[in-house]
Amino acid sequence: KYAENMYYFSELALTLNAPESGTAPTDSRRRPDQRLMENGRWDEANAEKQRLEEKQRLSRKRREAEAARATEDGTPYDPYKPLWFERRKDPVTQELAHVYKGGYWESKEKQDWSLCPDIF
Repeated sequence: KYAENMYYFSELALTLNAPESGTAPTDSRRRPDQRLMENGRWDEANAEKQRLEEKQRLSRKRREAEAARATEDGTPYDPYKPLWFERRKDPVTQELAHVYKGGYWESKEKQDWSLCPDIF
């Protein structure tokens, strides 16, 4: 119903980005720029997107500087690692793949998101 007003997306496609309570603060459905865009607040969405991108760039630069300092000092450096996934070689294709390593559903059940970084 009213598909022409929704760019002819299927019902599934329209609901994929629907907010869900209790998700991690890093869940992409919580992106503030996306919410603003969906509410038709284009100028605010663009400004928010720029802010988020700059925050990401600064975070990356900080990690790169820490790695460079560690290399110069000869101290160990623990590079960024995803919280819920790890890179492993696929036994069939022999290619590296991100494989779920656990923890998300337990954190969701407890509503303990203390390990999540502030990305937004």
